[in-house]
Formats: sequence, structure tokens, C-alpha cells
Amino acid sequence: MQGQRKDWQAEAIPHDCALSDYQGATARWCPGCGDHAVLNAVQHLARDKQLPPEKTMVVSGIGCSSRFPHYMKTYGFHGLHGRAFPVACGVRSRRPDLHMFVVTGDGDCCAIGTAHWIHAIRYNMDLTVLLLDNNIYGLTKNQTSPTTRAGEKSNTHPRGNVLPPLNPLSVTLGITNASFVAQTVDWNPPHLYNTIRAAYEHKGTSFVRILQRCPHFTAHIFAQVQQDMNQVLLLNHEDGIPLEASFQRLFPNRAVHDPNDLAAAKAMAVREDVYPVGLLYRDENAARYDLQTAVGMGKSQAEKMAATEKWLSRYEI
Repeated sequence: MQGQRKDWQAEAIPHDCALSDYQGATARWCPGCGDHAVLNAVQHLARDKQLPPEKTMVVSGIGCSSRFPHYMKTYGFHGLHGRAFPVACGVRSRRPDLHMFVVTGDGDCCAIGTAHWIHAIRYNMDLTVLLLDNNIYGLTKNQTSPTTRAGEKSNTHPRGNVLPPLNPLSVTLGITNASFVAQTVDWNPPHLYNTIRAAYEHKGTSFVRILQRCPHFTAHIFAQVQQDMNQVLLLNHEDGIPLEASFQRLFPNRAVHDPNDLAAAKAMAVREDVYPVGLLYRDENAARYDLQTAVGMGKSQAEKMAATEKWLSRYEI
């Protein structure tokens, strides 16, 4: 009733959680899959931030990466192909108390889920979005995805992909009201963890593209990058992703990049000579739709149900 707090709105119970409190079923990804590193980073983040498992939610669509909720000992929603965003936005609109992660893949997000991706970025609800991009449809066994590079062979393009790939960074930066866009790699644990942590701490939709290895179908894609870190550009700034000096030395190429500059972020996102890693853009003043949906119509649940029943009764025979 009006004025009363629901059980889920009560103050969080103090926790003293260990890493095992966030480790769900044994991950069944292929050995060497970059998804393992992302899972490990999220579990460590949950432990370090002491996120209550009963107030932590992981939403996914369909794909190898989308098995993520099964491997977290938290609440999860394994949705339909491309539908992670509308589910997550729906949950966020009614449960502002939850810590929410959205895990999606390049096929799930950038193909069938494209429209939802665009509007979720515009809504800027408080969601931590992890795009695990391995440039291929892995779960369904080697079909060209929107991020597959031109010339790459697959079961759907045995003679090579004829189209240039979609760039998730530049697309996201081009969406109205984008508030946090970053890129990292799965094979550098410190940078991966720090990027996801910064994304979680941002209030709004934080979009993190993770260059993720698929050892079975696209092992060659990032093999050279792992061997030659000159192909990676570390973005540094006092407002960017923090990284200890000892780890920064692992990146021979470093550049100062102001994440408050949208034009500079767009220019950085389309570079093809290097992979920029770090925070490309952040706008902490972007409008958040969840702040409005959490208020709703200012009516109690009982009042909403009574109004609904009143209108439905008009159609009774």
C-alpha cells in the first residue's frame, strides 16, 4: 500500500562475501576462450565491491557470451536472441535497487538486437553493458557476424566476407545521449578489470566493447595483437581508466585522450592502425530515463490495479 516499502526496498543486509559466493555453475566455454577472463573479472569485481548476490542481476541474450548468467551465483535472465536490452531496461525501471550487468555478443547485440541496443544507449539507464566481440557467430558454429572483417571466411561466406565490419564503438558514440564508451581486451586482466570496474561505477549505461578471443573459429584474429602490443594504443587521462604504472609499461604505445571530448572520441574510435583501449567517452550529465521510470505515475500498486480494473470493467458484457 502507499507509504509502505516493499521487501526489496528494505536496506541491504551487510555482507562478507568471498569469491566463491559469486561463482555459479562450471563454465563450459572452450579452453582458451576469452569469456573466461571476463567472467573472472566480473566475479572479482562483485567480491571487491561486496555486491549482495541477491541484489545482483545478469541479463543476456543468445550466444556463447550469453551463457554468462549460468556461471554467476546471482540472479540472472537468459533471454531471447538480441533481447537482452529490453529485458534489462524493464527490470531496471521497476528495480532501481539492483546491481545490473548486461552481457551480449557481436551477433546478439549488433545484428538482431541492433534496434534495442540503440534505444538502450539513448535511455541511459544504470546498466553495465559488456559486449564480448570475437568477430564471429561462435555458438552456431562459424557464421559471419556484423563485426567480421572483410575477406574473412566463414560457413556463410566461404569465399570471404564481402562487406566491411560494423564498428560498435563509432555506432555507440553516434547515438544520442551516450554516456560511457570504453574498449578493452580479454588478455590483459588488469586493464580488463579496471575498465569493467569504472563502467560499473558510472551512473548510466556504460558500454564496454571487449575484444574477445575465440580459439576455435577466430584464433588468428587477435593472435598478432597479443604478440605485438605496438598494435594497441593505451588511452591515458586523469578522467580515464586508472592503471598502475607497472602495468602501463606493458603498453609501448600510449596517448593522452580526454574522454570528455566527443569529437576526439569519435576520431579515436575509427582508427584502423591501432586498437585504442581505455575510456573513449564519458558524460556524467547525460539524462537517465530510469530516474523517471522509478517514479512512475506517483501511484501506489493498489491504486494502479484499481485504475486498471476500472477501465477493464467498461468492456464487460
